[in-house]
Amino acid sequence: MVKSTTLQARFLRLRQNKLFELFVISIIVLSAVIIGLRTYELPKWVLYIFTALDSAITLFFLIEIMIRLISEGSFRRFFRQGWNVFDSVIVLASLIPTDHSEIALLGRVLRIFRVLRMVAVIPELRSLLETFFQAIPRMGYVAMLMFLVFYIYGAIGSTFFHHINPELWENISISMLTLFRVATFEDWTDVMYETMKVYPMSWVFYLTFIFIVAFIFLNMMIGIVLNVLQNTYAESSSDPGTKQMQAIEQRLSVMSQQLQRLEQQMLRAQDG
Repeated sequence: MVKSTTLQARFLRLRQNKLFELFVISIIVLSAVIIGLRTYELPKWVLYIFTALDSAITLFFLIEIMIRLISEGSFRRFFRQGWNVFDSVIVLASLIPTDHSEIALLGRVLRIFRVLRMVAVIPELRSLLETFFQAIPRMGYVAMLMFLVFYIYGAIGSTFFHHINPELWENISISMLTLFRVATFEDWTDVMYETMKVYPMSWVFYLTFIFIVAFIFLNMMIGIVLNVLQNTYAESSSDPGTKQMQAIEQRLSVMSQQLQRLEQQMLRAQDG
C-alpha cells in the first residue's frame, strides 16, 4: 500500500517536471516528422528504421499514459477529464498494426492523429482549442446569416448570368460555388469582367457581395473569437494560482492516503 502511494507521488513529480513535458513534446514532434517523411519515396532500410521508431514511440506513449494514470491515483478521476480520454483513445488506436492487413489503412490514418496530442500536452494550445469550441455556437448564427446572403446572391446570379456562362451560373448551387470563389478572391475579376460585357453595371453585384461577406462577416467571426478568447484569459487571470492549487491538492491527496495507510498499520500492530 505504502509503496503504491510512494510510486504515485514519484510519478506525480515526474509528470509535473518540465523536462519530462519537453521530452514528451519532442517525441510527439518526432512522430509527426516520421508521418510526414513516410509520404515520400524512401529506401527500404529507411522505412525499416521508421517502423522501429514508430513502435518505440507507441510504447513510450503507452508508458506515458500509464504514468499519468498512476499519478492521478484513480481511474475515475483520470477519465473524468476529456483530454485524458482523448489521449488514451489516440494511444490505444496506435496499437492497430500497419502491415498489409485489412485494417492497415485505418491504423495509418489513426497514427496521423497522434499529432493532436500536442494540443493535450501544451496548456496554451489546449486553451486556444477550447476557446474555438466555445465560439462555435455564436459563429453558427453568423454562418447561417452568411448562407442566406450566399443564397440570395446565388439566386440573383443564376437569374441574370446563367446564359452568359452556364458553367458558373447554371443553377443556384453552382452559383453559390461561384460566389464562394469570388469570396475567396480566386480570379474573381475574370468572373466579373465576363458578366460586365453583357451587364456593365454588374460590378455592383460583386462589390456589394464582397463587402458583405469578405469584410463584414469575416470581421464578425474574428470579433467573436477574440471576445471569447479575452473572456477566457480574464477568467484564468482572475485565479492565477489554479495550477499551483491543483498540484498542492494532488500532493495533499497522496499524503492523506499515506497517513491513512500508516494509521491502519499502526492499529493492526496495536491489535496484534
